[in-house]
Amino acid sequence: MNFTPQIKVPATYMRGGTSKGVFFKIDDLPEKAQVAGEFRDQLFLRVIGSPDPYGKHTDGMGGATSSTSKTVLLSKSDKADHDVNYLFGQVAIDKPFVDWSGNCGNLTAAVGSFAISNGLVDAVRIPENGIAVVRIWQANINKTIIANVPITNGEVQETGNFELDGVTFPAAEVQIEFVDPADGEGNMFPSGNLVDQLDVPGIGSFKVTMINAGIPTLFLNADELGYTGAELQDTINNDDAALAKFETIRAYGAVKMGLIANIEDAIARQHTPKIAFVSAPQNYVSSSGKKITCDDIDLNVRALSMGKLHHAMMGTAAVAIGTAAAIPGTLVNLAAGGGERDSVTFGHPSGTLKVGAKAQNKQGQWEVDRVIMSRSARVLMEGNVRVPLPE
Repeated sequence: MNFTPQIKVPATYMRGGTSKGVFFKIDDLPEKAQVAGEFRDQLFLRVIGSPDPYGKHTDGMGGATSSTSKTVLLSKSDKADHDVNYLFGQVAIDKPFVDWSGNCGNLTAAVGSFAISNGLVDAVRIPENGIAVVRIWQANINKTIIANVPITNGEVQETGNFELDGVTFPAAEVQIEFVDPADGEGNMFPSGNLVDQLDVPGIGSFKVTMINAGIPTLFLNADELGYTGAELQDTINNDDAALAKFETIRAYGAVKMGLIANIEDAIARQHTPKIAFVSAPQNYVSSSGKKITCDDIDLNVRALSMGKLHHAMMGTAAVAIGTAAAIPGTLVNLAAGGGERDSVTFGHPSGTLKVGAKAQNKQGQWEVDRVIMSRSARVLMEGNVRVPLPE
């Protein structure tokens, strides 16, 4: 009997923000995986350990959550005025599927560090001490992201005292700038409206802000869904009926945003759009036991990723939150008290996060030059992953 041999693929396991993923240089992959297609997807599914009917990722590098079932491909950029090309694959846990439709904002914080450490950034751009400005081309959404990476004695500094809710230990602060974050052509609001009515047969009709910024996102009011906005993961994720309702709303929202033609297509586009619900600020206790008060935040936001309530906040969704908060009249802006603002601090299940964004209306269309937030990143392990060679 012949058995498929295992291959070794150079890889680095990294935390970026509140996510973890397996990072690769494209030219380190088997030749057939250096181009998009079934072979690459099968390789990454096996690296992560999907599909796993047990939902544990016991036989792979994944962590059995949307935050830890991620792969990243990097290469020296072929774009003018950019250092590195960044391609992100969200690996489904229980299905044989890799979603390439969007970015991971959290892992973006690790892209600059990996690029510097792996020779993808020209040495002349890296100071001996100070901040290295890494210009990232995000190839999933064709956008520019700037990572400001601290450097000490010519090497990436990973340790520090910056604390990020949702991450256990402090680390060095990495400031991320999402340049021109509106995703797609034309208006960042697909319908042209700041608020629409979304009709979902058998479930209800809801006010919704649909925005393409950072990642396509649907924002709804918590009270219309029967929630307070201060829920933690178990309240939502242990309720199968609630998860099914959210997925149905997301599917109809995806159609209304023009991302898919039919609601049945949503199953093949799990990573986008995201769905989130907002409320005015209120007191709650985070998942770590930290007390969050109304004085700490401008509003509460809860978001789902890959069908589950996120334990903190996706970086790309935070971009959408910051953008929408800066535009008077969106549901996010109204939950934060309305009016003009250039930053917002929101509460999520693990704590709080501040995002900066400044909006302006040009000839009837809203524009945001950039959205800024701070994350952290570090290498967890580096070497090789071993997987059976895909057939």
